Amino acid sequence: RIPVDGVLVRGSTSVNQAPITGESLPVNKEEGDEVFAGTINGDGAVEIRSTKEAKDTTVARIIRMVEEARSRRAPSEQWVEKFARIYTPVMIGLALLVAALPPLLFGGAWSRSVYQALVLLVIACPCALVISTPVSVVAALAASARRGVLVKGGRFLEAVARLRALAIDKTGTLTEGRPSVCAVVPARGHTESELVAIVAAIEARSEHPLARAIVRHAASLGIRPEPAEEYRAVRGKGAGAVLRGRPVWVGSHRYLEERGHEDDEVRERITSLSAGGSSVVVAGTDDHVCGFIALADAVRPDARRAIDALRAAGIRPIVMLTGDNRGTADAVGRKTGVDEVRAELLPEDKVRAVEDLSRAHETVGMLGDGVNDAPAMARASVGIAMGAAGSDAAIETADVALMSDDLLRLPWLVRHARRMLSIIKQNVAASIAVKGAFVALTFAGHPSLWGAIGADMGVSLLVVFNALRLLHPGPENPPEEVRA
Repeated sequence: RIPVDGVLVRGSTSVNQAPITGESLPVNKEEGDEVFAGTINGDGAVEIRSTKEAKDTTVARIIRMVEEARSRRAPSEQWVEKFARIYTPVMIGLALLVAALPPLLFGGAWSRSVYQALVLLVIACPCALVISTPVSVVAALAASARRGVLVKGGRFLEAVARLRALAIDKTGTLTEGRPSVCAVVPARGHTESELVAIVAAIEARSEHPLARAIVRHAASLGIRPEPAEEYRAVRGKGAGAVLRGRPVWVGSHRYLEERGHEDDEVRERITSLSAGGSSVVVAGTDDHVCGFIALADAVRPDARRAIDALRAAGIRPIVMLTGDNRGTADAVGRKTGVDEVRAELLPEDKVRAVEDLSRAHETVGMLGDGVNDAPAMARASVGIAMGAAGSDAAIETADVALMSDDLLRLPWLVRHARRMLSIIKQNVAASIAVKGAFVALTFAGHPSLWGAIGADMGVSLLVVFNALRLLHPGPENPPEEVRA
């Protein structure tokens, strides 16, 4: 892991910049290229000249942005707590007036006035009103935890219920966060299985993420590559070996050009495969090109369904934010159906994007998994982390964690949170209605202490049982019309 921001002064390598920029594939670095603290050196020994002090590195700036964004978020106070703070002393004062005024001003009996005041105090007791919110919130949080969604508090669950727009990171969130083979194109009479076997035999010696993806693909097809001899790596370009006594090489488009095997047909084929944001690995011998393997960060299978379900719940726009290049970002955006794609963003750019959404839509969520997403998650009304695969910084910053990495949990959580708000409103309305009716009966001269006790306990039990319905969290999958 690279310790400080700096510039490469000797050597070349590939660097995994996903923790900082969100790029899905390693980036080749040569002498003079900039590197960031917190990124991961791949396959080369390099020397770096530091250009910033530790307190000024990209990671340090991210930490400061998280703290600043947190400080701008004032915690909202529950309406019921505010109401009860005013309501309770008002009702105590009213009961004192009911007990004292009739005897003092009109010569009424003290026993009757005190009895009416006691009835008023019992029925006015805000027990049901005060517990209507916390019992609903606790039940909703428990149901969320059972579904693998951890929420840090009731106010964040309420924020989820009020979401109007959503920003989503790409790498590791909408995509699986690692490259996989998406196309195998053989050439010059080779079959797909032959091409995969050739490339896998060479890449079995490499630790590069693209090489590991090709080896996994070969294993999934049941292909067992032959052992390669005289393996040699060409830094930042490719590798070569001897198979069955014949030299074979694999590498990038640049390596193909250096070997002099490029022609119009090969160039057109590579351009076509790269158009969707894929990285292309070329394989060949000394006299011809054997074929091409395209790799890309695969979109999660449930990503499109989750986006459609969120849109059906009224959350729009849904904006994808990524540090990856424009071509790859647009390809993922088309596959997932997001409303807008913003690419090539640094962490501070993601914060600005969330701020823009907040000004336009008020309640905005940010879903991400990496260190580079943490400032934007802190700035959003509610930050949501892909918990199982997410970085420590993202999970610590987030208000909600999807522990199963299942994107369909998010539209379920939105429906669940809105159901919680609905039940809270039902409980508050029932509490106020029952108490209002008995207060009116008391002033109408029909007080009943036992009736007041029964009504107070009855409505308290009613709101508890109504809130406990949230323990049954409802259907996990989106409605059929959304899935269709």
